[in-house]
Amino acid sequence: IYYIYDVLCSWCYGFSANMHQFYENHKDEIDFRVMSGGMVLGQNEGPIGDLAPEIKASFSRVEEMTGRPIGEPFKEMLEKGEAKLSSLPGALAMAAFRTYQPDNAIAFAKRMQEAIYQEGLPPAEAKTFGHCAEDFGMNATDFMKLMVDKERLELVRTEFEVVKKWGITGFPAMVYQEKDKAYLIARGYQSLESLEENLKRIKEGV
Repeated sequence: IYYIYDVLCSWCYGFSANMHQFYENHKDEIDFRVMSGGMVLGQNEGPIGDLAPEIKASFSRVEEMTGRPIGEPFKEMLEKGEAKLSSLPGALAMAAFRTYQPDNAIAFAKRMQEAIYQEGLPPAEAKTFGHCAEDFGMNATDFMKLMVDKERLELVRTEFEVVKKWGITGFPAMVYQEKDKAYLIARGYQSLESLEENLKRIKEGV
């Protein structure tokens, strides 16, 4: 199963608890891989204060629909409007972490999004993700050095292109692959029950 998300995606934040439980339910029978989608790159990067009003309004809908609260520190950061938004640092962090602790990648994705959406840590600064890596027994300074490796940057850019070629433009998304066939399990936020039903239906049809 490929879990395609973006560290900045608020719906992915809302989905992360369901995704983590789904992983726990199936990790012994299915291989999981986390991929970063690259939602905010290039000309779309910029201060959080520049977000369109409808995007700012969507945060309350995420809370209502998913039951995952967004912390006051994030709301203060949003109000202040200065923090930079870029999907690249979070994707580099995931690529670095995945190399060393692949079995914890889904937990790390969840942790990174909590750092942003609960603790209000800067979404595009390496130290935010170094702080998260410490929770998994890694040294923050060493981890930040791993993030800026040149080969890591090339890997992440390729990953963004693969996601684009797959036609996945919204996050979160989940793809189940069985040999040479692939099936979409989720596009957008899904309840845990819905994920389980979708997986069951796909496996029965394979």
